Amino acid sequence: MDILKLLAIAGSATLLFLVLELIRRGRLKERYSLLWLFSGIVLLVLSLSRSLLEYFSRLIGIYYPPSLLFLIAFVFLLLITLHFSAVISGLSEKNKRLSQDIALLRQALDELKGLWTTGTDEQKREG
Repeated sequence: MDILKLLAIAGSATLLFLVLELIRRGRLKERYSLLWLFSGIVLLVLSLSRSLLEYFSRLIGIYYPPSLLFLIAFVFLLLITLHFSAVISGLSEKNKRLSQDIALLRQALDELKGLWTTGTDEQKREG
């Protein structure tokens, strides 16, 4: 077994272990971990099966099969980055709406305080 195959297997297995451990500890939500798990499994399967890796490499036109592993890892990282960018954009919009709602609630609270203070001042003058 060559050193590159061992490194690919170790890297893929480590990725899977880390993702599963982060899920187990509650540091990574399941819905965000799906792409990580899928990429780890694909990389591990291709790392373990040299013939499968060579077949897909020839199919795509890549002459050095281990390069396919790097290409797949790069594509998955791009997909994960795109996914997280979409999530962050949604959270940013929700944060903006929440800030606006808080500002409206503060304004209403200040108005109520003003009415209450005005009402108690009038009662003191009458009493």
